[in-house]
Amino acid sequence: MGHKILFVIDELEYKWIEFNKLVTNFWFIREFLKRNIEVQITTKDKLYVAEAKGVAITNKALLKDDGEIIYEKGEKSFFIEDFDTVFFRPDPPVDTNYINACNVFEFVDSTKVKLLNNPLVIRNFNEKTSVNFFPQFSPENIVTSSKKLIIDFLEKHEKIVIKPLNRCFGSGVFILKKGEENISSIIATATENGKTQVMVQNYLKGAKDGDKRVLLLAGEVLEESVRKLPAPNDFKFAEHSDRYFEKTALTDEEKIAAKAIAIKLNDIGLPIVGLDMIDGKVIEINVTSPCFFIKEINALYGISFEDKIMPKLLELANISCLELTDCNV
Repeated sequence: MGHKILFVIDELEYKWIEFNKLVTNFWFIREFLKRNIEVQITTKDKLYVAEAKGVAITNKALLKDDGEIIYEKGEKSFFIEDFDTVFFRPDPPVDTNYINACNVFEFVDSTKVKLLNNPLVIRNFNEKTSVNFFPQFSPENIVTSSKKLIIDFLEKHEKIVIKPLNRCFGSGVFILKKGEENISSIIATATENGKTQVMVQNYLKGAKDGDKRVLLLAGEVLEESVRKLPAPNDFKFAEHSDRYFEKTALTDEEKIAAKAIAIKLNDIGLPIVGLDMIDGKVIEINVTSPCFFIKEINALYGISFEDKIMPKLLELANISCLELTDCNV
């Protein structure tokens, strides 16, 4: 019997069949399909518990002759542990529905299926606050809903960044400068009038030049990296377009930090990770559905990045080349 993989993807990808080259899942799934490995897809709302086991309602992914991906319209239900590997990659926000999807995996025998990344670990690993597991590599920060603490932090640093804890792609992120007229309003908006905790970080001067996406895979730091540039009229990367990417190189300082983080996260069940770094500091650790920017890296570096990372993905999925007709498709 061949290897069976389940991808838990984002609802928008599923609804609009957005298996396009901007989506990391497209590249992962296509490479597995090219090797004649069965791939089923589902979304977090199609996960449930029955007979005290985690179950997924799925569609089979298919590779067209032109290299695009479609899926069969007929749905089937499978016990999750009947798959060999699960790639759990829904996008944030990490809200109640996201947490409930992770909870389904409490009823999956993890000795029978490889979980990448492990949803139970994701559930307990906030992408913003988790930088505090590595304080030597992260900017000074606080996590709070207190207006007073935020203002005190602003007084100390004079320029700060406020981030919601469960969103992505820069949503809800603000810069605050000492002396601004809207400080109270911005803090009230970000914290929902003091009810919701936020991450407050010291502003790093290098942010004006964008941030680096550093890719971690199975405890290793990949050499290829991209710089994500701020969009017009914004202080951060906010538009997925080729003109907002640059080829960049990692400094020795960044490599040391990334390697230490890669080893730790791989050990706890998070082998597929994207770090965001500014001025050698890690500002965010992406573990939910980290974008590997394969299309952009291919263009910037003149390589087939998917070919480089595929052996490691096969290894993570416990697939031996001996099981495949051709490991080097």
